[in-house]
Amino acid sequence: MKNVNNESRRSFIKTSAKATLAAGISAAALPSFAENIKFAGYNGQKKSTPYTQMPLAYNYNALEPSVNAMTMEIHYTKHAAAYAKNLGEACTAENINTQTTPLEMVLASISKYSTKMRNNAGGHYNHELFWKIMAPQSSATAPAAKFSDLITRDFNSFDAFKTQFNDAAKTRFGSGWAWLVYTNDKKLVIGSTPNQDNPLMDISDLKGFPVMGIDVWEHAYYLKYQNKRPDYITAWWNIVNWNFIQQRFEANV
Repeated sequence: MKNVNNESRRSFIKTSAKATLAAGISAAALPSFAENIKFAGYNGQKKSTPYTQMPLAYNYNALEPSVNAMTMEIHYTKHAAAYAKNLGEACTAENINTQTTPLEMVLASISKYSTKMRNNAGGHYNHELFWKIMAPQSSATAPAAKFSDLITRDFNSFDAFKTQFNDAAKTRFGSGWAWLVYTNDKKLVIGSTPNQDNPLMDISDLKGFPVMGIDVWEHAYYLKYQNKRPDYITAWWNIVNWNFIQQRFEANV
């Protein structure tokens, strides 16, 4: 009976490993995924980020004067579109089944994949979020009471939160992102990541659920603000979509 049980156990493990590979996740990725999925905002039931570029919810000129129409059009149709295209190529090359493998799962074990996957999976996820956390100025509102209370709890005041967020965005060397992140120990923290990395990635020093973030690559602001990144950051607060951020936070943490 003992031999039968051992054989059944080995058979189960072997079958499970094959099923995992069929889903597009390598066996080597599992430990990393197990450690990092708690940061991914995805538990098998919540909606994951699509692998394809989604339509904008507003016109290219809708965010003016904070973000001008030409910047928005080039950013969306050239830069972000390229990330989506290259992500598709990387998924094909690296056998990611995009129908069964949430993008968040790939990000949580990104160290197991190529540089092309890292850059483009991150770039695509980051931009799909970025478009949603902005809205025309007339639609943007202040944080609701519950979320505002958390900000006050962790940063002492909303003004202190903005100052710290601005500093993270201003001082990110080169290209990258500044983030407000909700950590596994239920705290809001601010930090930044280089290039197209994000806090879901197992290689990131900053880990947690990305509640909101700002793109500080030059292509996000240079046509209007040239080298004046702080001016872009200041103007960006006028189009922060607090309604979406609040809903995203409540649905994922």
